[in-house]
Amino acid sequence: MKRTVGKGLSALMGEAEIEYGIKFEPKGAEIPSVKEGAALEIEISSIFANPDQPRKTFDENALMDLTNSIRVHGVISPVVVVKSGERFMLIAGERRFRASKKAGLRRIPAIVRDYTDKQVKELSLIDNLQREDLNIIETATYIKELMAAYDYTQEEIAERIGKSRPYVTNILRLLTLAPEVQSLVAENRLSIGHARCLVVLSNQSEQLQFALMGCDDKKTVREFEKIVKLHIHGKVEKERVPQSIELKDLCDTMKKTLKTKVTILGNDNKGRIFIDYFSRDDLERIRDILLNN
Repeated sequence: MKRTVGKGLSALMGEAEIEYGIKFEPKGAEIPSVKEGAALEIEISSIFANPDQPRKTFDENALMDLTNSIRVHGVISPVVVVKSGERFMLIAGERRFRASKKAGLRRIPAIVRDYTDKQVKELSLIDNLQREDLNIIETATYIKELMAAYDYTQEEIAERIGKSRPYVTNILRLLTLAPEVQSLVAENRLSIGHARCLVVLSNQSEQLQFALMGCDDKKTVREFEKIVKLHIHGKVEKERVPQSIELKDLCDTMKKTLKTKVTILGNDNKGRIFIDYFSRDDLERIRDILLNN
């Protein structure tokens, strides 16, 4: 049975998007009384960051650009907060919150919501994923925490964050890599494609050794995969030799003559021919064709 949290997350996030030109309620320096869903200008000093924010790193150059923009234009899109005692905890818009503090603003436009802890965790992740703010290791770590906290299956968590189940499976596998390798991925020095090649290695020292060989695009993913396979199996799978036009024509002719699936493996000098049949009558029909010819 699927778990639900009241309103759908898409609806919750949709409500959090505010059109330009919204009229905010005036207030003094005191912490305002709040009404769920109200648009307010809140004292920045009364807001604190979500300690469970999935995003751990922020691009300082991009943050400074946003700070300069806020100094000129102000904060156009409100942050989203929940009431926490006499203060407010930030749910969405941490970059705007940080940049506003750097810009020296005393107040910031905010929407106050009444969310459960479960909704807060999900919305924090979705807010970052929709803006592509998280690196893949931060995403995987937070997804793992959500699954553990609320007993989600991979299918359920994929549905809630709007991703496919294979996407969730693949990025969770990255958390089995050595911490040093995960750091290379988080720093964009090792691509996700390279990192996935290393998941098959159980020895974390070997993972790091090979990661250093492949990071900074020293090897293509295909080259890197072959190197790892060579290490594991002692040999690299042989490249499949393209078949000649004559051999392909022969295969097509046999299919038309026998009226069934025919597969030829090999080359002009050596190989195997596979002829499929799907019933006793089919077998006898093919036998008659072959014997009569």
